[in-house]
Amino acid sequence: MKLERTINYNFGSLVLVALVNVAFLLVFFLLLSSNFILQQGISVSMPFSRFTLGPQTNQQIISITGGVVPAIYFRDQRVTMEQLGPLLDAAKREGKSIIIKADRFTSYETVAEVMNAALEHGITSVSLAAAPPR
Repeated sequence: MKLERTINYNFGSLVLVALVNVAFLLVFFLLLSSNFILQQGISVSMPFSRFTLGPQTNQQIISITGGVVPAIYFRDQRVTMEQLGPLLDAAKREGKSIIIKADRFTSYETVAEVMNAALEHGITSVSLAAAPPR
């Protein structure tokens, strides 16, 4: 006597469920492994450069916005050139390097003034930030 199944199993749906599961896991791991570097602070449209430095350790960022009256931000707080001096002295005591992140429409004079202030206060490592080309 030959027995027959009363319920026919559809193994194609089992393969489809496994395939969807693997696809979701792949998307999940790709999202986790991608670089989600979100730099908090002021939005600055930086100039482009093909040359980049590696990641800097122990740094402070000075952001300079563009416009008629550029604004200078140190540690995400707006400062004047007079207020910047004591803050740079504190950064020197902490052994921090300075990265100047200036908007592409900021005058060169303002960038040079901030860079000179950092060098006058004894900071030995001053870098200018640029965006990679598109």
